[in-house]
Amino acid sequence: MSHTIRNFKRRAQEVIAGRAGACVLAALVCLPATPHMALAADKPKGQEISRVIAKEMTAAQKAMQASQWAEMIKDLEAAEQKSPLTTYDKKTIYDFKGFAYIKLNNLKAAEAAYEQAVETGGYTPEEATRTNRMLFQLAAGNQQFAKAIEYGKTATESPAATPNDFLIMTQLYYQQKDCKSAGIWADKAVAAFRKANEAPKEVLYQIKLQCASDAGDNAGMAADLYDLIRLTNKTTYWNNLIRVERQDERDDRNTLMIYRVMYDTNSMNADTDFIEMAQLLQDAGLPGEAAAVLDKANSTGIIKDEHKERTNRLLNALRTRADTDKKTLSQQDAEAEKNPAGELSVKVGEVHYGFGDYAGTVTLINAGLQKGQVKHLDEAYVYLGRSLAAQKNYAEAKKAFAQLKSVPGISPRVLKLWELYSEKLGS
Repeated sequence: MSHTIRNFKRRAQEVIAGRAGACVLAALVCLPATPHMALAADKPKGQEISRVIAKEMTAAQKAMQASQWAEMIKDLEAAEQKSPLTTYDKKTIYDFKGFAYIKLNNLKAAEAAYEQAVETGGYTPEEATRTNRMLFQLAAGNQQFAKAIEYGKTATESPAATPNDFLIMTQLYYQQKDCKSAGIWADKAVAAFRKANEAPKEVLYQIKLQCASDAGDNAGMAADLYDLIRLTNKTTYWNNLIRVERQDERDDRNTLMIYRVMYDTNSMNADTDFIEMAQLLQDAGLPGEAAAVLDKANSTGIIKDEHKERTNRLLNALRTRADTDKKTLSQQDAEAEKNPAGELSVKVGEVHYGFGDYAGTVTLINAGLQKGQVKHLDEAYVYLGRSLAAQKNYAEAKKAFAQLKSVPGISPRVLKLWELYSEKLGS
Protein backbone atom coordinates (compact mmCIF):
# COMPACT_ATOMS: atom_id res chain seq x y z
CA MET A 1 0.00 0.00 0.00
CA SER A 2 1.41 3.40 -1.00
CA HIS A 3 2.36 6.13 1.46
CA THR A 4 -0.57 8.22 0.25
CA ILE A 5 -3.05 5.41 0.87
CA ARG A 6 -1.65 4.92 4.36
CA ASN A 7 -2.08 8.64 5.05
CA PHE A 8 -5.65 8.45 3.80
CA LYS A 9 -6.28 5.46 6.05
CA ARG A 10 -5.15 7.49 9.07
CA ARG A 11 -7.27 10.50 8.06
CA ALA A 12 -10.29 8.26 7.50
CA GLN A 13 -9.99 6.82 10.99
CA GLU A 14 -9.97 10.33 12.48
CA VAL A 15 -12.94 11.46 10.42
CA ILE A 16 -14.98 8.34 11.13
CA ALA A 17 -14.30 8.50 14.86
CA GLY A 18 -15.22 12.18 15.00
CA ARG A 19 -18.35 11.93 12.93
CA ALA A 20 -19.59 8.83 14.73
CA GLY A 21 -19.82 10.76 17.96
CA ALA A 22 -21.36 13.78 16.25
CA CYS A 23 -24.06 11.72 14.56
CA VAL A 24 -25.02 9.93 17.76
CA LEU A 25 -25.34 13.19 19.68
CA ALA A 26 -27.29 14.78 16.84
CA ALA A 27 -29.72 11.88 16.96
CA LEU A 28 -30.65 12.77 20.54
CA VAL A 29 -32.12 16.04 19.34
CA CYS A 30 -34.81 13.98 17.62
CA LEU A 31 -36.13 12.54 20.91
CA PRO A 32 -39.79 13.34 21.68
CA ALA A 33 -40.23 16.85 23.06
CA THR A 34 -42.22 15.87 26.13
CA PRO A 35 -43.03 12.71 28.10
CA HIS A 36 -46.64 11.67 28.54
CA MET A 37 -48.63 11.73 31.74
CA ALA A 38 -52.36 11.81 32.45
CA LEU A 39 -54.41 12.33 35.56
CA ALA A 40 -57.46 10.25 36.44
CA ALA A 41 -59.90 12.32 34.40
CA ASP A 42 -57.87 11.75 31.22
CA LYS A 43 -57.29 8.01 31.07
CA PRO A 44 -59.19 4.76 31.61
CA LYS A 45 -58.57 2.89 34.84
CA GLY A 46 -55.09 1.42 34.96
CA GLN A 47 -53.71 4.11 32.69
CA GLU A 48 -53.83 7.03 35.09
CA ILE A 49 -51.70 8.54 37.82
CA SER A 50 -52.98 7.45 41.24
CA ARG A 51 -54.07 10.00 43.81
CA VAL A 52 -51.18 8.89 46.02
CA ILE A 53 -48.66 10.83 43.92
CA ALA A 54 -50.92 13.39 42.25
CA LYS A 55 -49.40 16.28 44.24
CA GLU A 56 -45.80 15.34 43.44
CA MET A 57 -46.49 14.69 39.75
CA THR A 58 -48.36 17.98 39.39
CA ALA A 59 -45.32 19.72 40.91
CA ALA A 60 -43.08 17.83 38.50
CA GLN A 61 -45.18 19.03 35.57
CA LYS A 62 -44.94 22.63 36.74
CA ALA A 63 -41.16 22.30 37.10
CA MET A 64 -40.97 20.87 33.60
CA GLN A 65 -42.97 23.78 32.19
CA ALA A 66 -40.54 26.16 33.90
CA SER A 67 -37.53 24.17 32.62
CA GLN A 68 -36.43 23.56 36.21
CA TRP A 69 -35.05 20.10 35.55
CA ALA A 70 -33.24 19.50 38.85
CA GLU A 71 -36.38 20.53 40.74
CA MET A 72 -38.42 18.22 38.53
CA ILE A 73 -36.20 15.28 39.47
CA LYS A 74 -36.60 16.09 43.20
CA ASP A 75 -40.39 16.02 42.82
CA LEU A 76 -40.19 12.69 40.98
CA GLU A 77 -37.94 11.18 43.63
CA ALA A 78 -40.46 12.28 46.24
CA ALA A 79 -43.22 10.56 44.25
CA GLU A 80 -41.07 7.44 44.03
CA GLN A 81 -41.05 7.17 47.85
CA LYS A 82 -44.83 7.07 48.09
CA SER A 83 -46.78 3.84 48.57
CA PRO A 84 -48.56 2.01 47.17
CA LEU A 85 -47.48 2.75 43.56
CA THR A 86 -49.21 1.27 40.57
CA THR A 87 -47.38 0.00 37.52
CA TYR A 88 -48.50 3.10 35.63
CA ASP A 89 -47.20 5.33 38.46
CA LYS A 90 -43.75 3.73 38.31
CA LYS A 91 -43.58 3.81 34.54
CA THR A 92 -44.54 7.49 34.46
CA ILE A 93 -42.09 8.50 37.19
CA TYR A 94 -39.16 6.84 35.45
CA ASP A 95 -40.27 8.10 32.03
CA PHE A 96 -40.33 11.66 33.34
CA LYS A 97 -36.95 11.20 35.04
CA GLY A 98 -35.44 10.01 31.79
CA PHE A 99 -36.71 13.11 30.03
CA ALA A 100 -35.38 15.44 32.75
CA TYR A 101 -31.97 13.80 32.74
CA ILE A 102 -31.74 14.27 28.95
CA LYS A 103 -32.43 17.97 29.47
CA LEU A 104 -29.62 18.03 32.03
CA ASN A 105 -27.38 16.23 29.51
CA ASN A 106 -26.90 13.39 31.99
CA LEU A 107 -27.33 10.68 29.38
CA LYS A 108 -26.23 7.77 31.56
CA ALA A 109 -28.83 8.62 34.19
CA ALA A 110 -31.42 9.08 31.43
CA GLU A 111 -30.64 5.64 30.07
CA ALA A 112 -30.96 4.05 33.51
CA ALA A 113 -34.30 5.79 34.12
CA TYR A 114 -35.80 4.66 30.83
CA GLU A 115 -34.59 1.09 31.47
CA GLN A 116 -36.41 1.19 34.81
CA ALA A 117 -39.52 2.43 33.01
CA VAL A 118 -39.35 -0.46 30.54
CA GLU A 119 -38.91 -2.99 33.36
CA THR A 120 -42.24 -1.92 34.90
CA GLY A 121 -44.06 -3.38 31.88
CA GLY A 122 -46.32 -0.33 31.86
CA TYR A 123 -45.65 0.97 28.36
CA THR A 124 -48.20 0.61 25.58
CA PRO A 125 -46.80 -0.96 22.39
CA GLU A 126 -46.45 2.49 20.82
CA GLU A 127 -44.71 3.90 23.89
CA ALA A 128 -42.43 0.85 24.07
CA THR A 129 -41.34 1.41 20.47
CA ARG A 130 -40.59 5.06 21.16
CA THR A 131 -38.68 4.28 24.35
CA ASN A 132 -36.67 1.50 22.72
CA ARG A 133 -35.50 3.99 20.08
CA MET A 134 -34.49 6.46 22.79
CA LEU A 135 -32.56 3.74 24.61
CA PHE A 136 -30.87 2.85 21.33
CA GLN A 137 -29.66 6.41 20.88
CA LEU A 138 -28.77 6.89 24.54
CA ALA A 139 -26.74 3.67 24.71
CA ALA A 140 -24.94 4.71 21.53
CA GLY A 141 -24.25 8.17 22.95
CA ASN A 142 -22.94 6.55 26.13
CA GLN A 143 -20.64 4.33 24.03
CA GLN A 144 -22.30 1.17 25.27
CA PHE A 145 -21.96 -0.28 21.83
CA ALA A 146 -23.07 -3.88 22.37
CA LYS A 147 -26.18 -2.78 24.27
CA ALA A 148 -26.95 -0.12 21.67
CA ILE A 149 -26.75 -2.69 18.89
CA GLU A 150 -29.40 -4.85 20.58
CA TYR A 151 -31.72 -1.88 20.98
CA GLY A 152 -30.93 -0.83 17.43
CA LYS A 153 -31.97 -4.14 15.91
CA THR A 154 -35.45 -3.59 17.30
CA ALA A 155 -35.52 0.13 16.50
CA THR A 156 -34.67 -0.39 12.83
CA GLU A 157 -37.49 -2.89 12.42
CA SER A 158 -40.03 -0.24 13.40
CA PRO A 159 -41.97 1.70 10.72
CA ALA A 160 -40.76 4.83 12.55
CA ALA A 161 -37.11 3.97 11.89
CA THR A 162 -35.13 6.77 10.23
CA PRO A 163 -32.09 6.59 7.92
CA ASN A 164 -30.05 7.97 10.80
CA ASP A 165 -30.90 4.88 12.87
CA PHE A 166 -29.25 2.70 10.22
CA LEU A 167 -26.30 5.08 10.14
CA ILE A 168 -25.82 4.72 13.90
CA MET A 169 -25.96 0.93 13.60
CA THR A 170 -23.21 1.09 10.97
CA GLN A 171 -21.05 3.19 13.27
CA LEU A 172 -21.70 0.92 16.24
CA TYR A 173 -20.57 -2.19 14.40
CA TYR A 174 -17.51 -0.30 13.11
CA GLN A 175 -16.65 0.70 16.69
CA GLN A 176 -16.94 -2.98 17.61
CA LYS A 177 -14.41 -3.73 14.82
CA ASP A 178 -17.01 -5.85 13.05
CA CYS A 179 -16.39 -4.69 9.49
CA LYS A 180 -18.55 -7.36 7.90
CA SER A 181 -21.63 -6.24 9.83
CA ALA A 182 -20.70 -2.57 9.42
CA GLY A 183 -20.66 -3.06 5.65
CA ILE A 184 -24.06 -4.76 5.69
CA TRP A 185 -25.59 -1.95 7.76
CA ALA A 186 -23.89 0.71 5.66
CA ASP A 187 -25.66 -0.70 2.60
CA LYS A 188 -28.94 -0.72 4.52
CA ALA A 189 -28.35 2.89 5.56
CA VAL A 190 -27.60 3.98 1.99
CA ALA A 191 -30.81 2.31 0.83
CA ALA A 192 -32.76 4.01 3.65
CA PHE A 193 -31.41 7.46 2.77
CA ARG A 194 -32.24 6.97 -0.90
CA LYS A 195 -35.72 5.72 -0.05
CA ALA A 196 -36.19 8.93 1.93
CA ASN A 197 -34.94 10.92 -1.09
CA GLU A 198 -31.89 12.04 0.87
CA ALA A 199 -28.23 11.86 -0.12
CA PRO A 200 -26.39 9.10 1.79
CA LYS A 201 -23.94 10.35 4.40
CA GLU A 202 -20.27 10.47 3.42
CA VAL A 203 -19.21 8.64 6.60
CA LEU A 204 -21.03 5.48 5.45
CA TYR A 205 -18.70 5.08 2.49
CA GLN A 206 -15.71 6.16 4.59
CA ILE A 207 -16.39 3.30 6.99
CA LYS A 208 -16.61 0.82 4.11
CA LEU A 209 -13.42 2.27 2.63
CA GLN A 210 -11.57 1.95 5.92
CA CYS A 211 -12.67 -1.66 6.31
CA ALA A 212 -11.56 -2.49 2.77
CA SER A 213 -8.22 -0.77 3.42
CA ASP A 214 -7.70 -2.73 6.67
CA ALA A 215 -8.38 -5.96 4.77
CA GLY A 216 -6.03 -5.03 1.90
CA ASP A 217 -8.99 -5.25 -0.48
CA ASN A 218 -8.00 -2.96 -3.36
CA ALA A 219 -11.10 -3.79 -5.41
CA GLY A 220 -13.30 -2.94 -2.44
CA MET A 221 -11.39 0.29 -1.85
CA ALA A 222 -11.84 1.29 -5.49
CA ALA A 223 -15.58 0.58 -5.37
CA ASP A 224 -15.99 2.69 -2.23
CA LEU A 225 -13.92 5.53 -3.69
CA TYR A 226 -16.10 5.55 -6.79
CA ASP A 227 -19.12 5.96 -4.49
CA LEU A 228 -17.41 8.74 -2.51
CA ILE A 229 -16.54 10.63 -5.70
CA ARG A 230 -20.10 10.32 -6.99
CA LEU A 231 -21.29 11.72 -3.67
CA THR A 232 -18.72 14.50 -3.11
CA ASN A 233 -16.39 14.82 -6.13
CA LYS A 234 -13.57 15.65 -3.70
CA THR A 235 -10.03 15.71 -5.10
CA THR A 236 -8.79 13.67 -2.13
CA TYR A 237 -10.93 10.74 -3.20
CA TRP A 238 -9.93 11.15 -6.85
CA ASN A 239 -6.29 11.04 -5.83
CA ASN A 240 -6.70 7.89 -3.78
CA LEU A 241 -8.86 6.16 -6.39
CA ILE A 242 -6.31 6.82 -9.12
CA ARG A 243 -3.46 5.60 -6.93
CA VAL A 244 -5.37 2.38 -6.23
CA GLU A 245 -6.19 1.88 -9.92
CA ARG A 246 -2.64 2.68 -11.02
CA GLN A 247 -0.92 0.17 -8.77
CA ASP A 248 -1.30 -2.84 -11.06
CA GLU A 249 -1.14 -0.99 -14.39
CA ARG A 250 1.83 -2.02 -16.55
CA ASP A 251 0.94 -0.49 -19.91
CA ASP A 252 2.40 3.00 -20.50
CA ARG A 253 -0.53 4.14 -22.67
CA ASN A 254 -3.01 3.18 -19.97
CA THR A 255 -0.84 4.75 -17.27
CA LEU A 256 -0.79 8.02 -19.21
CA MET A 257 -4.57 7.83 -19.60
CA ILE A 258 -4.88 7.45 -15.82
CA TYR A 259 -2.55 10.41 -15.29
CA ARG A 260 -4.74 12.52 -17.58
CA VAL A 261 -7.71 11.84 -15.34
CA MET A 262 -5.67 12.73 -12.27
CA TYR A 263 -4.43 15.93 -13.88
CA ASP A 264 -7.85 17.03 -15.13
CA THR A 265 -9.48 16.46 -11.72
CA ASN A 266 -6.79 18.60 -10.04
CA SER A 267 -5.98 15.65 -7.79
CA MET A 268 -2.30 15.35 -8.73
CA ASN A 269 -0.38 16.35 -5.61
CA ALA A 270 3.02 14.63 -5.86
CA ASP A 271 5.89 16.05 -7.90
CA THR A 272 6.85 12.57 -9.10
CA ASP A 273 3.41 12.23 -10.72
CA PHE A 274 3.88 15.47 -12.67
CA ILE A 275 7.35 14.37 -13.76
CA GLU A 276 6.27 10.88 -14.84
CA MET A 277 3.27 12.26 -16.71
CA ALA A 278 5.51 14.72 -18.55
CA GLN A 279 7.92 11.93 -19.51
CA LEU A 280 5.09 9.76 -20.82
CA LEU A 281 3.71 12.69 -22.84
CA GLN A 282 7.18 13.26 -24.25
CA ASP A 283 7.37 9.62 -25.31
CA ALA A 284 3.94 10.01 -26.93
CA GLY A 285 5.22 12.89 -29.07
CA LEU A 286 3.40 15.64 -27.17
CA PRO A 287 6.16 17.94 -25.82
CA GLY A 288 3.88 21.00 -25.67
CA GLU A 289 1.46 19.34 -23.29
CA ALA A 290 4.35 17.81 -21.33
CA ALA A 291 5.91 21.26 -20.85
CA ALA A 292 2.54 22.66 -19.73
CA VAL A 293 2.28 19.90 -17.10
CA LEU A 294 5.70 20.75 -15.66
CA ASP A 295 5.00 24.49 -15.84
CA LYS A 296 1.93 23.89 -13.67
CA ALA A 297 3.99 21.85 -11.22
CA ASN A 298 6.57 24.65 -10.97
CA SER A 299 3.91 27.33 -10.53
CA THR A 300 2.39 25.50 -7.58
CA GLY A 301 5.78 25.03 -5.91
CA ILE A 302 5.23 21.30 -5.61
CA ILE A 303 8.61 20.23 -7.04
CA LYS A 304 10.91 19.10 -4.24
CA ASP A 305 14.43 20.51 -4.03
CA GLU A 306 16.00 17.14 -4.82
CA HIS A 307 14.00 16.92 -8.06
CA LYS A 308 14.39 20.50 -9.29
CA GLU A 309 17.55 20.02 -11.34
CA ARG A 310 16.17 16.96 -13.12
CA THR A 311 12.83 18.68 -13.71
CA ASN A 312 14.44 21.80 -15.15
CA ARG A 313 16.57 19.75 -17.55
CA LEU A 314 13.50 17.88 -18.73
CA LEU A 315 11.50 21.09 -19.03
CA ASN A 316 14.17 22.82 -21.12
CA ALA A 317 14.33 19.86 -23.50
CA LEU A 318 10.56 19.82 -23.79
CA ARG A 319 10.35 23.54 -24.50
CA THR A 320 12.84 23.20 -27.33
CA ARG A 321 10.77 20.44 -28.95
CA ALA A 322 7.53 22.30 -28.24
CA ASP A 323 8.86 25.44 -29.94
CA THR A 324 9.61 23.43 -33.05
CA ASP A 325 6.09 21.97 -33.00
CA LYS A 326 4.54 25.40 -32.58
CA LYS A 327 6.49 26.91 -35.49
CA THR A 328 5.40 24.13 -37.80
CA LEU A 329 1.74 23.90 -36.70
CA SER A 330 0.41 25.49 -39.88
CA GLN A 331 2.39 23.03 -41.98
CA GLN A 332 1.17 20.10 -39.86
CA ASP A 333 -2.43 21.32 -40.23
CA ALA A 334 -2.07 21.43 -44.04
CA GLU A 335 -0.58 17.96 -44.20
CA ALA A 336 -3.33 16.57 -41.97
CA GLU A 337 -6.02 18.14 -44.16
CA LYS A 338 -4.56 16.58 -47.32
CA ASN A 339 -4.08 13.13 -45.80
CA PRO A 340 -7.01 10.82 -46.64
CA ALA A 341 -6.60 8.90 -43.37
CA GLY A 342 -7.77 10.42 -40.10
CA GLU A 343 -4.82 9.38 -37.95
CA LEU A 344 -2.70 12.47 -38.75
CA SER A 345 -5.57 14.87 -38.10
CA VAL A 346 -6.09 13.34 -34.66
CA LYS A 347 -2.39 13.49 -33.77
CA VAL A 348 -2.07 17.11 -34.91
CA GLY A 349 -5.22 17.89 -32.92
CA GLU A 350 -3.54 16.51 -29.82
CA VAL A 351 -0.57 18.81 -30.47
CA HIS A 352 -2.95 21.78 -30.57
CA TYR A 353 -4.37 20.70 -27.22
CA GLY A 354 -0.91 21.01 -25.64
CA PHE A 355 -0.82 24.67 -26.63
CA GLY A 356 -4.28 25.39 -25.27
CA ASP A 357 -5.98 25.62 -28.66
CA TYR A 358 -9.05 23.62 -27.70
CA ALA A 359 -11.22 24.80 -30.59
CA GLY A 360 -8.52 23.74 -33.04
CA THR A 361 -8.27 20.36 -31.34
CA VAL A 362 -12.01 19.79 -31.68
CA THR A 363 -11.98 20.71 -35.39
CA LEU A 364 -9.01 18.47 -36.24
CA ILE A 365 -10.14 15.44 -34.23
CA ASN A 366 -13.67 15.59 -35.61
CA ALA A 367 -12.21 15.76 -39.11
CA GLY A 368 -9.99 12.77 -38.35
CA LEU A 369 -12.87 10.72 -36.98
CA GLN A 370 -14.95 11.46 -40.08
CA LYS A 371 -12.11 10.26 -42.34
CA GLY A 372 -11.61 7.08 -40.32
CA GLN A 373 -8.45 4.97 -40.06
CA VAL A 374 -7.63 6.30 -36.60
CA LYS A 375 -5.16 4.06 -34.81
CA HIS A 376 -6.05 4.93 -31.21
CA LEU A 377 -9.72 5.84 -31.03
CA ASP A 378 -9.60 5.97 -27.24
CA GLU A 379 -7.09 8.85 -27.34
CA ALA A 380 -9.10 10.63 -30.04
CA TYR A 381 -12.30 10.59 -27.96
CA VAL A 382 -10.45 11.53 -24.77
CA TYR A 383 -8.79 14.57 -26.34
CA LEU A 384 -12.05 15.56 -27.97
CA GLY A 385 -13.86 15.30 -24.62
CA ARG A 386 -11.08 17.13 -22.75
CA SER A 387 -11.10 19.99 -25.27
CA LEU A 388 -14.86 20.38 -25.10
CA ALA A 389 -14.74 20.26 -21.30
CA ALA A 390 -12.04 22.96 -21.31
CA GLN A 391 -14.49 25.11 -23.29
CA LYS A 392 -17.21 24.25 -20.71
CA ASN A 393 -19.26 22.53 -23.40
CA TYR A 394 -20.07 19.72 -21.00
CA ALA A 395 -22.98 18.25 -22.93
CA GLU A 396 -20.83 17.60 -26.02
CA ALA A 397 -17.88 16.52 -23.87
CA LYS A 398 -20.06 13.85 -22.27
CA LYS A 399 -21.05 12.62 -25.73
CA ALA A 400 -17.38 12.31 -26.70
CA PHE A 401 -16.49 10.35 -23.56
CA ALA A 402 -19.54 8.14 -24.09
CA GLN A 403 -17.96 6.93 -27.36
CA LEU A 404 -15.14 5.29 -25.40
CA LYS A 405 -17.27 2.26 -24.55
CA SER A 406 -17.42 1.41 -28.26
CA VAL A 407 -13.61 1.36 -28.66
CA PRO A 408 -12.36 -2.22 -29.17
CA GLY A 409 -9.83 -3.38 -26.60
CA ILE A 410 -10.02 -0.32 -24.35
CA SER A 411 -8.80 -0.93 -20.81
CA PRO A 412 -11.83 -1.46 -18.53
CA ARG A 413 -10.02 0.48 -15.80
CA VAL A 414 -9.39 3.45 -18.10
CA LEU A 415 -12.94 3.35 -19.43
CA LYS A 416 -14.45 3.36 -15.95
CA LEU A 417 -12.33 6.31 -14.82
CA TRP A 418 -13.26 8.45 -17.81
CA GLU A 419 -16.92 7.52 -17.41
CA LEU A 420 -16.78 8.72 -13.81
CA TYR A 421 -14.97 11.88 -14.88
CA SER A 422 -17.65 12.51 -17.50
CA GLU A 423 -20.42 11.87 -14.97
CA LYS A 424 -19.07 14.59 -12.68
CA LEU A 425 -18.38 17.17 -15.40
CA GLY A 426 -19.93 20.51 -14.56
CA SER A 427 -20.83 19.50 -11.00
